[in-house]
Amino acid sequence: MIDLHSHILPGVDDGAQTLEDSLEMARKAISQGITHLMCTPHHNNGKYNNPADKIIRDVAALQKELDQRGLDLTLLEGQEVRLTEYLLTAIKREEILFTNLDNTYLLIEFPTNEIPIYAEQVFYHLLSQGHVPVIVHPERNAVFREEPNRLVSFLEMGTLTQLTAPSIVGIFGSEIQKTARLMLEHQMLYMVASDAHNLRHRTFLMKEAYEEIQKIGGREMVAAMQQMAKDLVNGDSVVRPMYQAIK
Repeated sequence: MIDLHSHILPGVDDGAQTLEDSLEMARKAISQGITHLMCTPHHNNGKYNNPADKIIRDVAALQKELDQRGLDLTLLEGQEVRLTEYLLTAIKREEILFTNLDNTYLLIEFPTNEIPIYAEQVFYHLLSQGHVPVIVHPERNAVFREEPNRLVSFLEMGTLTQLTAPSIVGIFGSEIQKTARLMLEHQMLYMVASDAHNLRHRTFLMKEAYEEIQKIGGREMVAAMQQMAKDLVNGDSVVRPMYQAIK
């Protein structure tokens, strides 16, 4: 199983704080059946700054620690990038990590309570340059929760979306869970990732999430989401589901 979104790197953001935290998270990920885990610390969100070169070093160091302990987990390099007007400049400066080596797909986080007015313009320029934005956890954004159909314009552009596992399991409350279910029923969410931060409040719930997803969309939806995660790592073309606006 591939998990595209985690905060397992120690001491870089609000995820794992120590090496021991990271090792415990790795053991938990393995117990969930995760074989490949993308390390995606927050970047440029006003509090944390983790440019590409730093993450590459940190991932290599943590992978060495896992290997020395016989923990069979392959770490991948990535970022959870906060959307700003300067994202394109940051890409030119090679500060941004994508999910694949050809710089096709990148995980982008919106502010919690708004959709930036420049979002569609930035996405248009990204797509025109061959970069495909992946909006992470849209079900947790206040605007999308209030008006889920606001997501449609981004899907029409060719943007992808990533559900956070705890959302569909109910960890973030009934309102977010309800939004996640509604978006899944209308095929607005294309893949799922853990967004794990620790083992106390924000752990790996991939198995549980896929069980809930299967109840909504069957094994076909689960298989499609798992395939899309592979495609993002490999840089392959993706097959988008036929989303529907919510009436």
